[in-house]
Amino acid sequence: MAFEETASAPEDAIKSLASEAASEPQPEVDEASLEELPSSLQSALYLVGTPIGNLADITLRALHILKNVSAIACEDTRHSGRLLSHHGIRSKLISLNEHNEARRIPELIGLLQRGGSVALISDAGMPTVSDPGQRLVQSVVAAGLRVEGIPGPSAVLTALAASGLPTTPFYFGGFLPHKKGQRNTEIAAALQRECTSVYFESPYRLVDTLEMLANQAAEHRVVVARELTKKFEEFQRGPARNVLSHYQAKPPKGEITLVIAPRELPKWVTW
Repeated sequence: MAFEETASAPEDAIKSLASEAASEPQPEVDEASLEELPSSLQSALYLVGTPIGNLADITLRALHILKNVSAIACEDTRHSGRLLSHHGIRSKLISLNEHNEARRIPELIGLLQRGGSVALISDAGMPTVSDPGQRLVQSVVAAGLRVEGIPGPSAVLTALAASGLPTTPFYFGGFLPHKKGQRNTEIAAALQRECTSVYFESPYRLVDTLEMLANQAAEHRVVVARELTKKFEEFQRGPARNVLSHYQAKPPKGEITLVIAPRELPKWVTW
């Protein structure tokens, strides 16, 4: 289906954001001036899911939104710039992170109030899920403005679906705590849940985390999903002690999603 492109978004608000972002690192893309960017979109904040590894994992709708919005708010303009460049998108990138959101949010709301459109993306996956952007969404809703979700890849759902463990219900805990005591407490809670638990974990802490799991319940089933959708994607499934042994012998690299089985496994889980 061909998308019809119409008039540009309001120029004054866009110029203001462009001026604020001028001193920030910019992506290595051939950017058009914001005044030249077409926009056939309704004024809204669009939460756009982006690839979690494989750049081909993006929807046609997401590409259309990213191509036509007035501005794209992202965590890291250089990182997101590579994705946009890969798909030939020249929309204007604006950084939004915990260090500048107090200043950025009013600017973005002002753009929306003037009839512009903004896409919010994260470095990977769906924005606001263990990523910045929640305050922006809350502020846009509070201002009575429109928010639309543009579904896309999710490391949580990809790992869960491919884990071989029960998928409904499930608990997502974000990143496991850095501090050992808090992490140990969280793992103990996961082992007692009646549903599958999913977490993000650093490769540098994974062996330590698996040791905690094995010490508490050596036979409890766990799954480590590593480098999802990438060239070296890997799933390690089995009792905690076995998965621990694997990564003690072969230290992990890359992005990790950890899936922990519920307290009691259904009979159909036989591995």
